[in-house]
Formats: sequence, structure tokens, C-alpha cells
Amino acid sequence: MKKLLIAALIAGSLGSAAIPASSAVIIVREAPPEPRSERTPPPRRGYVWAPGHWDWRNNHHVWVRGAWIRDRKGYHYTAPAWQERDGRWEMQRGNWARGRRDNDGDGVPNRHDERPNNPNRQ
Repeated sequence: MKKLLIAALIAGSLGSAAIPASSAVIIVREAPPEPRSERTPPPRRGYVWAPGHWDWRNNHHVWVRGAWIRDRKGYHYTAPAWQERDGRWEMQRGNWARGRRDNDGDGVPNRHDERPNNPNRQ
């Protein structure tokens, strides 16, 4: 009986291993609400501001406030964003990418871009 109980406990602990929610791909049919207006604080040395965003929790959108995260040398931070694809919404989690900085996301590294912070990129 003890062996059966121990085997059940081991099997149960292996079966309950969960993937962190931050690594899961989220795809939903409901569009996120418009982003909320947040005051961006002044820059802090050694930190990057991660702006607030809508997350998907318990079958509905939940606002996550912006926060400071420690900077990583040699990496740049991409904020979380929702993208619509074929009538469904997919959340791209915030992440760190190694390599060249491209502030406006136009594919041209800042050091070669005439206007690296152009919010109206084509």
C-alpha cells in the first residue's frame, strides 16, 4: 500500500508541472479595449519602462500597469502588444531581444536610421 501511495504521489507531482503563463501564447476572439492613458515617469538609470497593457486572465482582459524593469546590457525590450490575425487576437508578450536597437520597429537599426524615433513609420 505504501508503494502504491508513493507512486501515486510521484505521478501526480510530474503531471502537475505547469508552463509559466508568461511563456504561453494567448489567442482570443475578443479584441482588447483601447490602451489606458498612463503617465510615463522620467527615465531611471539602469531601468527600462515597460508600459501598461491589457493581459488575458480568467477569460477577460485585465489592465496591467506599467512598471520599471532592470535593463539588460546588449538587449532591447519589446513591450507586450496585441495583433489581430484572421479575426482573432494574439498577444505578443514583452521580451528582451539581443542585438541592434530599433526604436521605431522599421527594421533599420538606430545607428543607420535618419529618424530612429519616428512614430509615423510607413
